[in-house]
Amino acid sequence: MKRRFVGAALALAVATLLSGCVLDAERREAGEIADELTDAEFYTLTGDLPAGQPGDVIRSKVIDSAPAGTRAWRVLYHSTDMAGADIAVSGLVIVPDLPAPKEGRTVVSWAHPTTGSAAKCGPSLTMDPFDLIEGLDNLLAAGYAVVATDYQGMSLPGPSSYLLGVTEGNNVLDAVRAGRNIKGSGLGTDVLLWGHSQGGQAALFAAQQAAHYSPELTVEAVAVAAPAATLTTLLSDDIIDVSGVTIASYAIPAMMAAYAGTYTQEEMGAILTPAGLEAAPKIAAMCLLSENAEIHAIADPLIGGYITSDPASTEPWKTILTENSAGGSPLGVPVFVAQGLDDKLVIPAVTEAYVKGLCDAGEKVQFDRLPGITHALVALTALPAVLDFFAAVEKDAAPSNCA
Repeated sequence: MKRRFVGAALALAVATLLSGCVLDAERREAGEIADELTDAEFYTLTGDLPAGQPGDVIRSKVIDSAPAGTRAWRVLYHSTDMAGADIAVSGLVIVPDLPAPKEGRTVVSWAHPTTGSAAKCGPSLTMDPFDLIEGLDNLLAAGYAVVATDYQGMSLPGPSSYLLGVTEGNNVLDAVRAGRNIKGSGLGTDVLLWGHSQGGQAALFAAQQAAHYSPELTVEAVAVAAPAATLTTLLSDDIIDVSGVTIASYAIPAMMAAYAGTYTQEEMGAILTPAGLEAAPKIAAMCLLSENAEIHAIADPLIGGYITSDPASTEPWKTILTENSAGGSPLGVPVFVAQGLDDKLVIPAVTEAYVKGLCDAGEKVQFDRLPGITHALVALTALPAVLDFFAAVEKDAAPSNCA
């Protein structure tokens, strides 16, 4: 009889737990539908951009579909581009639904990998934007607040900032400022940077720029997974396959627009064949995650016939790519770098060379090589080590294996 009672109690407990999970899933789904109905209005800016300083909030909105135990907001905020112009950028702010410590929560500013370069490809626009932040649950469980920029030109209309290091870095830092300006968020001034692929480049630029761009914030460390750190080799290595054609089609139009005041469209456009010139804007209008088949249909036939010469050795592209490669100025904070050794997009030897440069410059670097891991899986695979690294940094015990 006792055994039957225990079994019945266990069954009831399981049913209650499942019921709670179902109710939370229903709550989140209803919230996602409600969010989607109001997204168009939230992301629409009419007239001139209102005056504001970097990090000032243009508008924010509570996200009803936030994961259980959290509070979250969509936010539009002021930032600056590589020319110093005031721009509007969108993103997310997520915090544990617990009282913040007196000094405020340490903030992890997440920099996302490539999802595209068009406005419709912005991560915060998706039905479940939380799913695209690698390690979000673990970071929140550790007590961190998380902010996630979309980068300029994503979710909101405007010029693309794809692989424009200074603009992306500013957007990553200003997302923290914006989060701090949301009432009730409880964000402090201590910041950890975390990025994957394109986001690795953005996070590294944010670390380089933080001391002069956002001196009121204390960037304690930066962690990156398979970072797009060295653009000269990235585009040269990848241009031989569909991934390279896609990346170049996102990057070249963005860079041609950003450098229009420095170089003519003719001299920059000469890097592409006539077929490449025709295809690049078509691919740039497509999202990597939802229009992959359409991208392949355009990009596959262009392999071997997309560019006229190697951009890494052809001006003005050699200069443009060098300016947007990480390493132009010291980081001065502990660095964690993870690299999958089966990565065919960011070649391991390129990351090895970048890390060697950091070590030679006296930076404190923890470099983890991950055998058998691809580009897509490197951030999630490295996550336990990233969390350990962040915890060690906060204890002033950042590891380094440069030696």
